[in-house]
Amino acid sequence: MGSETGSAASSKRETFPAWARDVKQCEEKYQVNRELGLSSAEVEKRRQICGWNELEKHETTSMFKLLLEQFNDTLVRILLAAAIISLVLAWYDGEGGEKEITAFVEPLVIFLILIVNAIVGIWQESSAEKALEALKEIQSEHANVIRDGKKVSNLPAKELIPGDIVELRVGDKVPADMRVLSMISSTVRVEQGSLTGESEAVSKTVKVVPENSDIQGKKCMVFSGTTMVNGNCLCLVTEIGMNTEIGKVHSQIHEASQSEVDTPLKKKLNEFGDLLTLIIGQICLLVWLINVKYFLSWEYVDGRPTNFKFSFEKCTYYFKIAVALAVAAIPEGLPAVITTCLALGTRKMAQKNALVRKLPSVETLGCTTVICSDKTGTLTTNQMAVSKLVAVGSRCGTLRSFEVEGTTYDPSDGKIQSRPIDGMDANLEMIAKICAVCNDAGVEQSGNKFVATGMPTEAALKVLVEKMGVPEKYGSSSGHGDIQRCCQLWNKMMKRIATLEFDRDRKSMGVIVNSSLGKKSLLVKGAVENLLERSSFIQLLDGSVVELDQYSRDLILQILREMSTDALRCLGFAYKEELHEFATYNGDEDHPAHQLLLNPSNYSSIESNLIFVGLVGLKDPPRKEVRQAIEDCKVAGIRVMVITGDNKNTAEAICREIGVFGSHEDISSRSITGREFMDHPDQRNHLRQSGGLLFSRAEPRHKQEIVRLLKEGGEVVAMTGDGVNDAPALKLADIGIAMGIAGTEVAKEASDMVLADDNFSTIVAAVGEGRSIYNNMKAFIRYMISSNIGEVASIFLTAALGIPEGMIPVQLLWVNLVTDGPPATALGFNPPDKDIMKKPPRRSNDSLITAWILFRYLVIGSYVGLATVGAFIIWYTHHSFIGIDLSLDGHSQVTYTQLANWDQCSSWENFTASPFTAGSQVFNFDTNPCDYFKSGKIKASTLSLSVLVAIEMFNSLNALSEDGSLLTMPPWVNPWLLLAMSISFGLHFMILYVPFLAQIFGIVPLSRNEWFLVLAVAFPVILIDEILKFIGRRTTGLRHSPANKPSKRKSD
Repeated sequence: MGSETGSAASSKRETFPAWARDVKQCEEKYQVNRELGLSSAEVEKRRQICGWNELEKHETTSMFKLLLEQFNDTLVRILLAAAIISLVLAWYDGEGGEKEITAFVEPLVIFLILIVNAIVGIWQESSAEKALEALKEIQSEHANVIRDGKKVSNLPAKELIPGDIVELRVGDKVPADMRVLSMISSTVRVEQGSLTGESEAVSKTVKVVPENSDIQGKKCMVFSGTTMVNGNCLCLVTEIGMNTEIGKVHSQIHEASQSEVDTPLKKKLNEFGDLLTLIIGQICLLVWLINVKYFLSWEYVDGRPTNFKFSFEKCTYYFKIAVALAVAAIPEGLPAVITTCLALGTRKMAQKNALVRKLPSVETLGCTTVICSDKTGTLTTNQMAVSKLVAVGSRCGTLRSFEVEGTTYDPSDGKIQSRPIDGMDANLEMIAKICAVCNDAGVEQSGNKFVATGMPTEAALKVLVEKMGVPEKYGSSSGHGDIQRCCQLWNKMMKRIATLEFDRDRKSMGVIVNSSLGKKSLLVKGAVENLLERSSFIQLLDGSVVELDQYSRDLILQILREMSTDALRCLGFAYKEELHEFATYNGDEDHPAHQLLLNPSNYSSIESNLIFVGLVGLKDPPRKEVRQAIEDCKVAGIRVMVITGDNKNTAEAICREIGVFGSHEDISSRSITGREFMDHPDQRNHLRQSGGLLFSRAEPRHKQEIVRLLKEGGEVVAMTGDGVNDAPALKLADIGIAMGIAGTEVAKEASDMVLADDNFSTIVAAVGEGRSIYNNMKAFIRYMISSNIGEVASIFLTAALGIPEGMIPVQLLWVNLVTDGPPATALGFNPPDKDIMKKPPRRSNDSLITAWILFRYLVIGSYVGLATVGAFIIWYTHHSFIGIDLSLDGHSQVTYTQLANWDQCSSWENFTASPFTAGSQVFNFDTNPCDYFKSGKIKASTLSLSVLVAIEMFNSLNALSEDGSLLTMPPWVNPWLLLAMSISFGLHFMILYVPFLAQIFGIVPLSRNEWFLVLAVAFPVILIDEILKFIGRRTTGLRHSPANKPSKRKSD
């Protein structure tokens, strides 16, 4: 409780802009001396105000509340009501043990469906809390603090409070948001990309920055959860717990998780459920009104109704019919089939490196209209590579430029174009030496990949050295062996004896080396402008050294500007051979020159009068397949927006290269920073622009705002991200996509999908798969709904005609769950359309069932009703039908009038019913002939059920294509459907011919002639739908004319 109260109190404090105040002002504000730190008494006093340095535990949704939410669905509620009513009726319906067993099967099966559905829902929703738990693991556990004038090692980080003095060392996790007070080492670099989106470690400083700086610009601040990669420093804690930048992300994740909305398909099914409730209610009411005369009668005396007669038995009978209607109308198997289809879809996507964490996101992917992508690691390889090498020509004022192929750390990936045929000249040799020796990084092979150890920029230089090779005089650089063979050769020839560390002021790094000839040299690499300022000479192609004139300086600066415009990060190289102070130095600490190296302020003077040798341009190159993926998005009607924490020029150059922007397109209105977007007078209109958009220097709140506005504009947004800073936007987006390789656990837990290969093109492939899955889901949803319309029509006709009940609820439940299940699932394997990614995305508000499709299924449903009831009537009233002899079982023939008035059987004179056979059973009605319409209806009921099963199998063939004929899309295009039909028929035969199951379902075996009748009545459903499809194809233009087109998205 203390932390929550403390954090709340702390959040009310006005934020002190420590980054915009000098060190002395910060110490005064927090009333602390860096030498002494806070006193124990002061710590306790402040803790009462600020609380603990930990993230809040938000109240999780109780299991009971989660359970109740699973029943917040119209279809589920109707099923629950049907199950409860069935259970009550079964309880009071005491007509013998066998009947009771049968009656209890139906409610128990429905309850089982509801329980499984609830378990799946609870499991999915409880996983949302894991993102917040993963965030806590990022926080540091311990800190080295100065308190009461003493150093306290490994103080639990949760005990830190604003004003504490903390020492950070290389490898430490930063425990709170802190202001850098002093540098203990010459440089301090922090890896904060997971929080800010920057692609490289950031150098920190003590210097003040402007108060309105964005998070990337706060160079004098270190943030909780980031990592020290170089140096050590003394810091002052300014914010803790929920007030830190990572605390703000925590709040944003929680806030985003509260605003999660249903997927487009769930919305459509909910709408369908509401419509179904209305229809069921009206049909049930109609059934009761038609049959009220059977259980309620009265006489009129003097114009007033009197002598009311009520039959409870008949009332419950028609109530059961109403329950049967509810069971028939609801596709109980639909949740299971949707889950199966989505699960199969996730397996297909996993094969394409897209790992789906939340099943519904598979379907949502299909209607994605905007992909908001990070740049680093998604559109690019996240591997620095040299793409241009500039060396000096044969005379002063001339430069040579070489394009360097390859985008990875693999030295064999590409080569240097137009390199000298006669091997390596002296100038290129010196560039190779500096790249290899003035370098702390390395490249290793990990499995099939090459990875960098150390700074990515330096690793890229090592790869360049391997591509350059070595002069023939030193032997061949080709052949098997170490991947850093050339670098090792140069390091063996030039032993490093001292390092002049990089710092922000001089922007260079130098090494003093001892060559194999015993000669001392200084090798330097760094920012080109800074090296030029400290260079007095230039080395030519043949190795000769001449004075660096103004023309050569201007030429180098001109090529530097050109390379920077192409978003290349440029590094220059220089060396020096006249090292008088270090002539006899060999690394000995007692040597006088060693004292010069202990003070970094001497480095600039040591690195003076340099000899400039060349420069390189590096970049994080785009992935090869991304350009085609962007093109596929354009064709598919999906807009791509790049949102990155990187700088504007770099991001623009990458966007032009991958095709988000044209190479010469004016993008002044399309490329803005996150801050410029937040200040934009009309943000919604900016987001509505067709084509690609770029947002650079973006912070977490900018990403969230972009996603929120896009969603409000009716867009379905997929958002990629890998860092902690991306988690809130991932949670808020319709589809949050995390990176599998570079992604933090926080991002993965907040996402719906994880890319195993961190590749943008994988998203595009997953969108195509999502569209295909949705089309297939639409096919089986329509199939199941059309089947249910048929069942409703059958029950309604039975009630309307007054004939005995043809099918009982448990039989309908079996058809809906088991018999329909395999074909519906198999429809999920329909092959995708060839042009699936050439169509615009479907609108999330597009109808699942159009007016024409509904009409078609009403026609089909009406036929199903007629066929099932017809088979029932035919058995009672005909001894033969279209040449099929039905009299072989010996049953009695009755008139239709007798069948429609069966409840008056007891008043008929001389009515008798002959015994009939069904398999090995004989049904006899000597004691009560009227039982012929009760227990004797078992054969007619079996015929009805079998006709229903057969029709639904044939109807699954109709569902292969919405408008395509079976002649153009024959059944064998989806062999799984043929297998599923066989399974469904097999299951039906099992309950018919296994006595125990036949008893439960109240059916009997059928003879060969009776099967002929079933097929004869069922087959016409194919012919009817073929005629309707033909009409549909002929009237497509009329139905999709401009007048009938759906209105545009509200954003338009």
